[in-house]
Amino acid sequence: MGNEYNNNLINPNWAKHGYIQVYTGNGKGKTTASLGLAMRALGRSWKVLIIMFTKGGNDYGELNSFRNLSEEISENLTIIQAGLDRIVYNNNKTEMDASEIKKGWELAKKAIKNDEYNLIILDEANIALDLGFIDLSEMVEVLKNKPQEMEIVLTGRNAKPEIVEIAHLVSEINPVKHYWDTGVVARKGIEY
Repeated sequence: MGNEYNNNLINPNWAKHGYIQVYTGNGKGKTTASLGLAMRALGRSWKVLIIMFTKGGNDYGELNSFRNLSEEISENLTIIQAGLDRIVYNNNKTEMDASEIKKGWELAKKAIKNDEYNLIILDEANIALDLGFIDLSEMVEVLKNKPQEMEIVLTGRNAKPEIVEIAHLVSEINPVKHYWDTGVVARKGIEY
């Protein structure tokens, strides 16, 4: 064989194969990375669904940008906010939080099952799993049975090992230095 390259190792349909990506870690930029991917996909006329778990309200710069996309691009984009207008932690979660997130998860499952999109971003899905709002075994089963050509991205801290195990790409974003440590608060246009 020598220097011959075995073409059988490469999936001839790699460009049409969809993968599971996870952006996790305690660093800033997980949602930002996924939304950059959404813009790239929309620029290639992909149908994109973004479900924002634990995020309600309208004070997000990215939502303002997405609302102002050209008609041609925006017809391929669906954004669903599946959360209340507040940050949810273990010590303040409520039934209303659970209800909103479960509605979003039901929509995600339907979209995956019906093969309605090329790219589905489950923003803060790792947080929803960590808070117990989405059943981990159900999520794993849905992801394992996704349509072959569909790309699915999960973001959020504390990715479960079971999710990491089935993912094809996992990026852990770790903070090396952050201006929040000096008392700088979230800024419009940068953090939201």
